[in-house]
Amino acid sequence: MMAHQWTWTLALLVVWVSTCIEASSLWHMNDFIKAVEQLEDGNPQLAPLAVLRSLRGAAGLNDAFIQHFLGNASSGGLEMDASLSDYMGKAVRHRVTEDGREQGVALTSDGTTVALKPLLLGIEAGFLSKTKGHVVGLYQLTLAKDLGLSFKHVHRSPLSPRLGPDGCWDNVTSPKVFTLSGSPSLITTAQVNGGMDGVILGMEIFVQSGHPLKLSSLLKAYYCHRLENEGLDVVQHPISPQRREKFRELIVPPLLARQVVRSINLRRRLKGHPKMQVKEKKQLMAVVNKGMKEFVFQYMNCPAIIPRCAWDAEPYRGTPTLLSLPLSFMYIHHTSTPSQPCLTFEQCAADMRSMQRFHQEDRGWDDIGYSFVAGSDGYIYEGRGWHWQGAHTYGHNSRGYGVAFIGDYSSRLPSQHSMGLVRDQLASCAVGGGRLVGNFTLQGHRQVVNTLCPGDAFYKEIQGWEHFGVQPYFISKTYF
Repeated sequence: MMAHQWTWTLALLVVWVSTCIEASSLWHMNDFIKAVEQLEDGNPQLAPLAVLRSLRGAAGLNDAFIQHFLGNASSGGLEMDASLSDYMGKAVRHRVTEDGREQGVALTSDGTTVALKPLLLGIEAGFLSKTKGHVVGLYQLTLAKDLGLSFKHVHRSPLSPRLGPDGCWDNVTSPKVFTLSGSPSLITTAQVNGGMDGVILGMEIFVQSGHPLKLSSLLKAYYCHRLENEGLDVVQHPISPQRREKFRELIVPPLLARQVVRSINLRRRLKGHPKMQVKEKKQLMAVVNKGMKEFVFQYMNCPAIIPRCAWDAEPYRGTPTLLSLPLSFMYIHHTSTPSQPCLTFEQCAADMRSMQRFHQEDRGWDDIGYSFVAGSDGYIYEGRGWHWQGAHTYGHNSRGYGVAFIGDYSSRLPSQHSMGLVRDQLASCAVGGGRLVGNFTLQGHRQVVNTLCPGDAFYKEIQGWEHFGVQPYFISKTYF
């Protein structure tokens, strides 16, 4: 009798969880991981590779290109509850609608958005590669094929965007709709993020020793991290805020370019098309190399920047003043208040809103004053951005970008990781994008304004940075 009651209770619980998943349709990575856990708990004997194949089957990801590397999605899969299968299919199946909504993407806890299709294909390739003893299709399934499609499309339609864009969620607490911020290319930023994560995790699986983790455990370790006070400086295993740097460690651009060409050739072969002639191959290489140059700059050289919509910025008040680019200076600040480094997207976003509110309400400024703000969570946050004149360095706002580090650095330094993001990546990105001159000068706020900013300890540190300069200047009597 008790066993019978327990069976019914368990059945009702499964129906209730499935109904909640179907009804909520919240596209947060945490929700997706919970759904994966439900699938694993209901099939404890199932290996990760079989779970991944079942997810691929639910999403209908079984074309000839994918099967060439991974085999048939139905092989080794399982039957899943209808509502759970429907949820998984929608979560993994990627598409961009005519009105610019991107589907098959998930908001992660670090504030970035990831396409699940290339992520899961990369992880499946990692598990399969481990069984075979060599890497199978990892780069082609995650990034190379989509990059090739986009590069070729732009070659035929030169006015089309080659990469991106990013986008905005309707609500970062309960994300349901993700809308792109511009005309879509054939590989959006969410697809690039998912592809990079797929490469990182796929390779991590391939090289790790011991028994493979459950899929949900793997995703939790990568996306559901909790940083200590030292931030990313002491992290021992790959986590999502390290996406770009870990990807740079794993792959060099010429290798990825070759994988793009191989993917294009494979698609032609699978469609029964003849081999390319020498002239056509040369033209293809030129197209791929041009596209790769843009990809490397945008996604490997430049840091990831959390857009204003992600931290829920208030609109600019009034009419912004456009900067005349390229600028000649970068001014380094600390926020002082907030005085503590922010270690999560949630806290960094709250700090950004707090500073914007202070600048708009108490100072009477049009917007948050800084051009960019560095958190200790691994990201740069967009303030007024590349094109709008800030209110960060009185008398010098039209001459340079103001970059602030969240925290008080009078007697300590920001994390090494956050300093590297600004010193090495943001500055290089600005020069490469024509926003800063190549011989720009980096200065502390106190060098041009009567203030203690960016703090004694931090000011001493930046004096050793490349581009630091002491030039003739006028110190304003104001503190702002």
